[in-house]
Amino acid sequence: MANVVVVGAQWGDEGKAKITDLLAAEADVVIRCQGGCNAGHTVTHGSEVFKFHLVPSGMLYGDTLCLIGNGTVINPEVLMHEIQELREKGFSTDNLKLSDRAHLTLPFHTSLDQAQESAMADKKIGTTGRGIGPTYMDKVGRHGLRVGDLFDQELILKERLSQIVAHKNDFMEKCYPDLPRFTVEALLSWCQEYRDKLAPFVTDTVAVAHAALAEGKNILFEGAQGTLLDVDYGTYPFVTSSNATAGGACTGSGIGPTRIDRVIGVMKAYTTRVGEGPFPTELKDATGKHLGDIGQEFGTTTGRARRCGWFDAVIAKYSAQVNGLDGLAITKLDVFDGMSELKIGVAYKNRLTGEQFNHFPSQLDALKNAEPVYESWPGWQGSVKDIRRFEDLPVEARQYLERIAELTGCPVSIVSVGPERNQTILLENPITASKRILQAPQKMNA
Repeated sequence: MANVVVVGAQWGDEGKAKITDLLAAEADVVIRCQGGCNAGHTVTHGSEVFKFHLVPSGMLYGDTLCLIGNGTVINPEVLMHEIQELREKGFSTDNLKLSDRAHLTLPFHTSLDQAQESAMADKKIGTTGRGIGPTYMDKVGRHGLRVGDLFDQELILKERLSQIVAHKNDFMEKCYPDLPRFTVEALLSWCQEYRDKLAPFVTDTVAVAHAALAEGKNILFEGAQGTLLDVDYGTYPFVTSSNATAGGACTGSGIGPTRIDRVIGVMKAYTTRVGEGPFPTELKDATGKHLGDIGQEFGTTTGRARRCGWFDAVIAKYSAQVNGLDGLAITKLDVFDGMSELKIGVAYKNRLTGEQFNHFPSQLDALKNAEPVYESWPGWQGSVKDIRRFEDLPVEARQYLERIAELTGCPVSIVSVGPERNQTILLENPITASKRILQAPQKMNA
C-alpha cells in the first residue's frame, strides 16, 4: 500500500492532471482535495482531450474510485456538465463520489467574485471569476451551504437559506448596490434541482477513504493550483483561497498526515503563471513568446495566455521544503527541443541594494525588486518526444534535469516529454516504488 500526494510546485498549470492520470493506473482511489472549478486539469486519452475542473483526473479508469473531498468547493452546474460529458463519451461515472461536507458555490458567489475583481481596477488579483474566493469566504465566515445541507428537511433548508439570503443581500446593498438581489424561493428551487442531480454521488467520503485505508488500498491525492498560489505560502495576496500545498491534502480529505507515504511535486521544465503577481524569471521577449507558443500556454479555465519564464530554482527549493517533497515530476521537457541555450534562476538579487539571496521572500516588495541570477546550460537539437528511457535522453537534457534535482535537493521520479500518457519517462513509480534511476544529487550520474 502507498498513499501518494501529487501537488503543484510552481504557480499552477504544471501538468498535475497528466501525472495524476498516469499514476492512477496503480491507484485504487483518487481524491481531489481542494480548489474548485477555478482549476483546469487537462488529460489526453487517445484522441480525446478532457478538461476537468472538478472531477478527479483518475476518472478515465473505470475501476478507480474517484472522490471529491470536503476541501473542494462545488459549482453543481459545472460538475454536472463534466459528468454528462464523460457519459456522452462512453465513460462510466459510477466510480465518482462527492463529499457531503464540501461547500457549494451558490449563484451569487460568481457575480460577487466578478464585481469584487472589477472594483479593484488596476490592482486586480487576477481571479478566474468563478466564485471560488467568495465561496471560501463564506465557508470560513460560517455563512456557507454544504452539499449535505441540500438533503435536510425542507423547512430546515429554507430557514438556513433565509439566513444566508438576509446576510448576502445586506452585504450587496452596502457594497455592490447594482448587483441583483436573490430570494429564498429562487435559491430553494436551485437547491432542489441540484439535490436531485447530485444525490447519486453524495456520500461521507471520509468514511469511504478510511475504509479503503483499512483494506490496504493505494490512495492518490490530487491537488489543484500550485504551491506559490497557496493562501498561506504563496505570493499573497496574488493567491488562491485554499491551501494548495501538501497539507491541504490532509485537511481536504480527512486523512491524517501519518498516513501519507510520498509527496510528488509537479514542475514544468520552465515556469509559467496566469494572472497578476510577481514573477522574477518572467521573459517578456521572443524566448518567452516561443515557450508560450510551443508549450501551448493558455489557461484551461480562462483561456488567458500564461506568462512564461525560465525555471526558478528558488521557488522550486521553497516548494520542496513546504510540501516535504520526496520526488519531482518534470513536465514539458519537449518544449526545449531545438533551443541552443537554457537558463535556470538559482538566486535573486535586490535591484535596489545589489544584495544577493537564495531564499524565497514572504513580502511582496522583496519579490517585486528581485532580479534573477542565472546559470546557463546548453540545449539540444532533435526531439525528446519519443524517448522513454532516461539514459536515452540527450546528455544536455540529462544534465539539465540533474541540476534541477541538485538545486531542489529532491530526486526526479518522472519526466514528461509530451501530452500523451505514454509520453513519459518513469524513473520511479511512487506508488509501487519499483526503482529509482535518477537518485539524490550526490548519487547522480550524467
